[in-house]
Amino acid sequence: MKQLADKTALITGGSDGIGFAIATAFAEHGVNLVIIGRDEQKMMQCKKQLLQYDVDIFCIAQDITNKEAISEIYKQINRKNIQINMLVNNAGIARFISFRETNETLLDYHFNLNVKVPYLLTQIFLDDLIASQGNVINISSYFSKKMLPDRPSTAYSLTKGAIESFTKALAYELGPNGVRVNSIAPGTITTPQVKRNYEQLNDEAKNRFDTMIQTIYPLQTIGKPDDVANISVFLASNQAKWITGGIFPVDGGLTTN
Repeated sequence: MKQLADKTALITGGSDGIGFAIATAFAEHGVNLVIIGRDEQKMMQCKKQLLQYDVDIFCIAQDITNKEAISEIYKQINRKNIQINMLVNNAGIARFISFRETNETLLDYHFNLNVKVPYLLTQIFLDDLIASQGNVINISSYFSKKMLPDRPSTAYSLTKGAIESFTKALAYELGPNGVRVNSIAPGTITTPQVKRNYEQLNDEAKNRFDTMIQTIYPLQTIGKPDDVANISVFLASNQAKWITGGIFPVDGGLTTN
């Protein structure tokens, strides 16, 4: 049964990796989609793959860090008379650079994309979310709570900690309006970028990585985009109607120690 039929979800970074997996899972359940991404060609490929699910798909190629991007996205969606019922703040940036070497430009880039964009995008669609008793799903990371050797993450961890605090504060504020807000904090996921990074390693580095995964993950494996997509469907559905302000680790047990 299609749990979410005829609703509309806006997904940032929806043409690749976790975002595309969420878009696919939503489409399988009858959700119409508004997908935001930077690469127009990739967006068209994404749309072509999703058309099999017989849902409406509206793609917007936009760099959401641009100053006018949020208002332009809102205008384009408004012109189409689309009401947003679900918002998935998935787009993000992670650069693992030492604290000493992280300059203000890089810090601002992390903050703008990982925190400011979700804040402003949620704000501009607030009336839609209230009118439809909708919900927001923010994509966080295990790096909000757990650090790893040789992965300096001050800028990234700062922003993911912020998005989790935003999730709780917004859930508290919007609860009386019937709007639910939750976060998902994935562990390492086999996205195309993670696969590319792995393939660039030499054999020794690959062996170290494989050993690390078997050591630090209780389930001894990294996750798949579907693992995040499946819980996204649940959180967006009425099965989660009494769940808000939650931070859900989908990390193979990584943050248990």
